[in-house]
Amino acid sequence: MLLVLRTLIVVLYSILVCIFGCVWCLFTPRDPRHVARFGHMFGRLSTVFGVKVELRKPADAEQYGNAIYIANHQNNYDMITAAKIVQPYTVTVGKKSLFWIPFFGLLYWLTGNLLIDRDNRAKAHGTIGELVDQFNKKRISFWMFPEGTRSRGRGLLPFKTGAFHAAVAAGVPIIPVVVSDTHGKVKLNRWKNGLVIVEMLPPVDVKQFETASVRKLATHCRELMAAKLEELNAEVAEREKSGKI
Repeated sequence: MLLVLRTLIVVLYSILVCIFGCVWCLFTPRDPRHVARFGHMFGRLSTVFGVKVELRKPADAEQYGNAIYIANHQNNYDMITAAKIVQPYTVTVGKKSLFWIPFFGLLYWLTGNLLIDRDNRAKAHGTIGELVDQFNKKRISFWMFPEGTRSRGRGLLPFKTGAFHAAVAAGVPIIPVVVSDTHGKVKLNRWKNGLVIVEMLPPVDVKQFETASVRKLATHCRELMAAKLEELNAEVAEREKSGKI
């Protein structure tokens, strides 16, 4: 019964947000401020799923300029966890097929997110140039998943280098965001589904890697995120065991 109720609430809420969002965005289409606004609205569904999401970020995070945010990509529940910490003027970079998801796809495009064809290498390289061009023109940041696909319980996957090439070319910092494990955590027939911690790490200055390869920058960021992920998972396990959530 709880599964059916949750499903109905999530579907109806999502459709309403998408319809309202599309109408809202028609007045200022592709404005990067929209992404955080509607991402946070989807993040409110964490309560429906019985998940307590705890956000952590540096005190000066609201004053960050243009940057590339990178996060671990686990599953569809990223929409109720990672989406809650997306900063204003930040858009995501997603695969082109997202556009064809009913209701959501149109909102995803209208809010200003960037759609790329991952199967076309030439176009993917062109996307890096487009990111750099956007950085030079206006206040905007990009959110990317360097794993390139959902990990689905396989841990932190190897990183692709596109995000890091773009950061070096534009001279903007990398800001890692780490979400504690959600694989197998949410049971739709269970009232409470525990704690998830989303933590934004301090910016990584890409200038420190000017004499090194982009792969070393990617490796450095992955090591930072892997260590933080292990730390967060241990904290979540301890707090859930003690009931301090």
